[in-house]
Amino acid sequence: MRWIAWKMLTGDRAKYLGTVFGVAFGVLLIAQQTSIFVGIIGRTASQIVDVREPDFWVMDPYTQNADDIKPLAASDLYRVRGVEGVEWAVPLFKGQVRARTSTGHFWQSILIGVDDQSLVGAPPKMLQGDVADLRRPDAVIVDEIGYRLLWPEGQIELGRELEMNDRRAVVVGICDVSSPFFTFPVMFTRYSLAMGYVPPQRRQMSFVVGRVSKGFDQEEVLADISEQTKLVAYDDDQFFWTIIGYYLRNTGIPVNFGITIALGFIVGAAIAGQTFYLFTLENLKQFGALKAMGLANPRLVGMVLLQAAIVGIVGYCLGIGMTAAFFEFTADLNPNLRGLYLLPQIALGAAATVVVIVIIASVMSLRKVLVLEPAVVFRG
Repeated sequence: MRWIAWKMLTGDRAKYLGTVFGVAFGVLLIAQQTSIFVGIIGRTASQIVDVREPDFWVMDPYTQNADDIKPLAASDLYRVRGVEGVEWAVPLFKGQVRARTSTGHFWQSILIGVDDQSLVGAPPKMLQGDVADLRRPDAVIVDEIGYRLLWPEGQIELGRELEMNDRRAVVVGICDVSSPFFTFPVMFTRYSLAMGYVPPQRRQMSFVVGRVSKGFDQEEVLADISEQTKLVAYDDDQFFWTIIGYYLRNTGIPVNFGITIALGFIVGAAIAGQTFYLFTLENLKQFGALKAMGLANPRLVGMVLLQAAIVGIVGYCLGIGMTAAFFEFTADLNPNLRGLYLLPQIALGAAATVVVIVIIASVMSLRKVLVLEPAVVFRG
């Protein structure tokens, strides 16, 4: 019966391929758009994820995300250090500054100011140079994509100079960082230098980052920091999801991508369901002949489900393959698409979606098969 079901399914190649590509197109839309959505939302906290040494962040209570920051007073650093259970705490600056090169190129850039002594917050992956080079005069480290935005021509060269807030900066290293939400160069320098690269303010410290001493409960220490300093203390996960939640609530990103993902499901289900239903109608005489030969309804149901499963599996494999190929071939072509890829969880979610599409297509067809009279085979 399996062979007969297969031959019936592939007898009309055009309809078979149309059904398969309907499912594949739906999977492509769902998996691709979901991956882009997850990647873009993850970028909102990219600079936070790259800071790996501390396990807590202290900030002003009105800070809602990593780009809209209310600065802290210099005294807040010492107040955090004075809380019992804090092993160490250092300042961290994050802001935006206009960087200009001697060739006339300029870009709004993300500037990270790391602790002068420990260099906590420095880039985790260096491509050229060394993190310790940040201790040199006027030293900055630039991410690779940002370097090519500032100097689009020629090879990467260390020692090039740029200007920020009318002050000289020298590129001493090239790093690789997580893709930022905005396609801006990402620069790292010492905290003391960062204070000169941005316009002066009475308060300039963005965060206090630190680590909890061994033997102390992290939640209790963070609660003590918040109570004693009247600031907000988050661990890495809490701060990450606070940023994500802000963008989910206050931007149109979820709605726009949600509409596209829903359209992918509707298109896939509609094309697969309609084509499969028409396929069943055209093969009613064959199903009637099998019934006339004594084949019971459960066997016929099994044949229909097998046909639907074949369409679902082939369509899913094609759709996921096209999604993976899209991210593989476009990542190097456009810097805006770097860091976007197909997550295993999204691939599994797309598989579950295909199961739903297959069930919908099967249900539309099964009713015709179950109520079919064997005499239909004898009708003209």
